[in-house]
Amino acid sequence: MVTIQVQNLIDFVGEVFGHADSSPEEAKRIATYLTTANLTGHDSHGVIRVPVYIRWLKTGFVVPNQTAEVVVDTPSLAVVDGKFGYGQTVTPQAVRIGIEKCKKAGLAAVALRNAGHIGRVGDWAEMAAAEGLVSVHFVNAAGSLLVAPFGGVEKRLSTAPYCVGIPREGQDPIVLDFATSVVAEGKVLVASRGGKKLPKGALVDADGTLSEDPTVLYGPFTPEGPRDHTKGTGAIRAFGDHKGSGLAFMCELLGGALTGTGATSGGRRFANGMLAFYVDPKVVDTSHVFDAEVSRYTDFIRATKPMAGVDQVLIPGDPERKTRAERTKNGIPLPDDTWAAIVNTAREVGVSEVSIQRATA
Repeated sequence: MVTIQVQNLIDFVGEVFGHADSSPEEAKRIATYLTTANLTGHDSHGVIRVPVYIRWLKTGFVVPNQTAEVVVDTPSLAVVDGKFGYGQTVTPQAVRIGIEKCKKAGLAAVALRNAGHIGRVGDWAEMAAAEGLVSVHFVNAAGSLLVAPFGGVEKRLSTAPYCVGIPREGQDPIVLDFATSVVAEGKVLVASRGGKKLPKGALVDADGTLSEDPTVLYGPFTPEGPRDHTKGTGAIRAFGDHKGSGLAFMCELLGGALTGTGATSGGRRFANGMLAFYVDPKVVDTSHVFDAEVSRYTDFIRATKPMAGVDQVLIPGDPERKTRAERTKNGIPLPDDTWAAIVNTAREVGVSEVSIQRATA
């Protein structure tokens, strides 16, 4: 395990993307968002993605330095085409449009299509919450067949994230952010590179056997080599049986089909689609009870008597807050295989050995 201080990691990852055709602003933005994912404990959406992003860049799946195009614009609705730009560049542009429209109308919807990997969806809920807005996000990933629907063994769904953000006055927002699969694909990637092992039965092989072995999804791989989910014989399972599978299906239709990105299918260019709704509580909450009621109910849930073996009942975001504090203080731990893959990618794009050594100083 390698532990890297937060700013060192941002600087190093930013240098990687700076050597890979991104502007200094974009490079730092990608690095900051990826590192923030690690800070919150979402290692699956953190810097482990660097080799994947650079591979997509080389194959033309993602285009640096894009400006999103607004193709439909009404007072309360926008359709935004990301033009396959990095998600960390085009998604905040789309979210900003939603925020501005919501502040004027009280309610807004934004359909983002053809975005590069948008990373941790919670980032965008937090961006809206920082402006005092509630937000709901349905996301899909066209071309990213990973998940078997309930009762099946073949890949038919993306991991189809769902996210809700609730602002709180003077406190961190409440953010619910999860893949509709047992684990996000990035967690399989983390496990394959020496990180946290998968939960029991997270994967299903073609014969219906449940598994925790990443080779079920990726096929055989070397420690520092690429991971290709099209090479495996199995799939990730949808969480919650028919309920999670049904929610994933709706994310595909709303985040994918409705946005224009397209629901997931094989042989397509990777792109995220996101349908997001923004609500201004100040407009809805005419009785001014929302914030106080959020606080009361949060305390009510946390005060639940825990079952045996559980220290405390938590609300969405509690584990992330704890991890963020620990890693901000002590640095971000990365498995040796993960760091080796990132370093190899850095060398491929021309980052110096001095910079590589400086990152771990």
